[in-house]
Amino acid sequence: MNAPLLKVANLNAYYGRAHILFDVSLEVRRGEVVALMGRNGAGKSTTMKSIMGLTARREGTVHFDGADIAALPPHRIARMGLGYVPEDRRVFSGLTVMENLDTGRQPPREGAPSWTPEKLFKLFPNLGEMPRRLGGQMSGGEQQMLTVSRTLMGNPRLVLLDEPSEGVAPVIVEQMANMILELKREGLSILLSEQNLHFAELVSDRAYVLEKGQIRFSGTMRELAHDEAVRRAHLGV
Repeated sequence: MNAPLLKVANLNAYYGRAHILFDVSLEVRRGEVVALMGRNGAGKSTTMKSIMGLTARREGTVHFDGADIAALPPHRIARMGLGYVPEDRRVFSGLTVMENLDTGRQPPREGAPSWTPEKLFKLFPNLGEMPRRLGGQMSGGEQQMLTVSRTLMGNPRLVLLDEPSEGVAPVIVEQMANMILELKREGLSILLSEQNLHFAELVSDRAYVLEKGQIRFSGTMRELAHDEAVRRAHLGV
């Protein structure tokens, strides 16, 4: 296998005095989709925020494309080609679809797929039908598509995708799965935070399972799907 594009080692994170992540280590290789799984409160979102430099207190090492990014601020990490799609769909409600996309625009970068609004509208036809609609007038599923698209406008090498199937209609979940598979075909690497085992199985190569801020399982998606003990203990399925 090729060298890791993202390598996280012994990551610890804190909210105030509360210790949330305990020596989390994981990696994502080029062109790979990796699922970070666990129940609500397991530490999935905190892991992604810590990788992006969005937690105030953290320890450990984070290397992206060979560079140490653990001490960098979020905007510099993003400019290096690490994209982040948060769980709470932070679209600009007073801007149109096209204006939202423009806020994420970065120049093309070597080793990453290049995105334009026209290419994104082929990936998300729903958005192509409403380029002038305000973000605040869109459904939750449409906002999810817009958030992903805005991140892709930065032409990232790797995307942290937090709970894409959470709280959206089944038809949108299906579109999200198809989207991830298309991004993989484009050569994009993805770290996917997910609770839905079926969704993760459809799109992921490997998986890590978090429980109370600690990695409890690491292996292929197939191995996780066939490990009933791990699923019952840490995923509730």
